[in-house]
Amino acid sequence: MPSGSAVTRDGLLLVDKPTGCTSHDVVQRARRIVGQRRIGHCGTLDPGATGLLVLTMGRATRLTRFLIEAPKIYEGDILFGTSTNTYDGLGETTAERSIEALLADDVLAAMPRFVGTYEQVAPPFSAKKIGGRKYYELARRGEEVPEARKEVTVFSFVAMGPMTEGSLPFRLECSSGTYVRRVAHDLGEATGFPAHLATLRRTKVGPFDAAAAVGIDTLAKLETPENGDWWIPFHRIPLPFDERVIDARQVRRILHGQSVLVRDLVGQEGDWIKLLDDRQRFIAVGSINERIGTAIGIVQPRIVFS
Repeated sequence: MPSGSAVTRDGLLLVDKPTGCTSHDVVQRARRIVGQRRIGHCGTLDPGATGLLVLTMGRATRLTRFLIEAPKIYEGDILFGTSTNTYDGLGETTAERSIEALLADDVLAAMPRFVGTYEQVAPPFSAKKIGGRKYYELARRGEEVPEARKEVTVFSFVAMGPMTEGSLPFRLECSSGTYVRRVAHDLGEATGFPAHLATLRRTKVGPFDAAAAVGIDTLAKLETPENGDWWIPFHRIPLPFDERVIDARQVRRILHGQSVLVRDLVGQEGDWIKLLDDRQRFIAVGSINERIGTAIGIVQPRIVFS
């Protein structure tokens, strides 16, 4: 793809992140490849992880706040016998124990404890910030890292095969913001054997699948990014809430930031709604300000696209 192209693209680009780079590195490279500065992403992957990174481009960057909250699915391997200060294979060893007495049945019995909604403590080596400084910056300097808890939900956590030489393949489906490294570390503590996350791959983000994603090296060789399943055009971006088609008169009001009356509404006051014109073009995201009866309400546009 020619670098420095003046074409502005609006939509989502599904990229298969390689290991050994940060999510920010992928965004920076995509900016150079596509020739477009306005690119963001919908959820960080650690440098050692691979898999689906959803990039928002152009006008779609204004939708990041909605897409980033989508549930995620991961697959990987947890290695028992050693724990590290980063809870993955990139850190320094903090504890070791022979796995001779480790029973696979004990590990499988402990896994359901991590399914459900609970407060998870962020790993000391994480991108979480306090006072403008990231936790991993404090940890690297040997400074005390405050304990930070966040409510997360793990929908499922299952083994994907037999445990071999202390390595357990797994699949985990969770809410946004869940630290899979923490789950691996805590599973080790629950079994009495130190453990860390050995490999990790993100396979899904909401409705988007890594099977449709494009490698960043492949992207660099393409004439345009739009010729593949990895590209979702702006007007076809799925959002995690209801959508309604608005008539032409109402569209004019929306484009001026004025509230509109919408029929056949699903949801309650405060809920988001995607608004389309009669040609199925995505024109705005609004919120339900007031319900009038059972299926009619007043919607206030919050994000408007000309």
